[in-house]
Amino acid sequence: MHDYAMLADGDRVLVAVSGGIDSLVLAWLLADWRKKAPIRYELAAVHVDMEPGEGEGGPGEAAIQVGEIVERIGLPLHILPARWRPDPETTAGPGGHDLCFQCARSRRTQLFSHARDHGCTTVAFGHHRDDIIETFLLNLTCAGNISTMVPRQALFAGRLGLIRPLAYLDKSEIETIGRQLGFSPVRSRCPLREATKRRDIHLLAEHIYRQVPGAKEHIFAALGNVRSPYLLRQTGGRRP
Repeated sequence: MHDYAMLADGDRVLVAVSGGIDSLVLAWLLADWRKKAPIRYELAAVHVDMEPGEGEGGPGEAAIQVGEIVERIGLPLHILPARWRPDPETTAGPGGHDLCFQCARSRRTQLFSHARDHGCTTVAFGHHRDDIIETFLLNLTCAGNISTMVPRQALFAGRLGLIRPLAYLDKSEIETIGRQLGFSPVRSRCPLREATKRRDIHLLAEHIYRQVPGAKEHIFAALGNVRSPYLLRQTGGRRP
């Protein structure tokens, strides 16, 4: 929070709650921290409903379960019917992107639009240290660039801030907190389940950690210790 000045007095924060343990712990964290923080900020929990519910316009089963957990935290939940849902019969979305990329982009765009329409200054996501490292490895091996998620990011010329308050925590630490709070993650309705590139990268990262003691800590530290003079220069042409 302090390293990246994530929140300021008077902020209106949209908390993206998917139903995974990370987002549930994040919602609890921001609600609990508000009780003792030296600043005042508002919280609005939002869930993008990825499944059609029973009856016209009703929320899906997962959205209802998420709402029950968030209510225990003491926050109201606003449910947004997804504008785009993946087709389980296909493996690629518009433009040739894989479904995970397309789905995540669609949900993120919808959340940003909702934040803008409701006067929110900040959107909070539950990404953690493992997500940051695995995004770096995914971009490195599949996208040909060196980049990752950052704990705080200014969007739309500074009109909206994106924060990731769990950035210094490992997934296992968040799961421990979730168990202590009595939270059970809501099962994902994703048609691909675990058959994704990100899952492959997760398994690769776990293999690296087993083979090289301290690798996780060193990779995370390296993301803030970039030695630009020792990287290749971008050139207009390619070597034949």
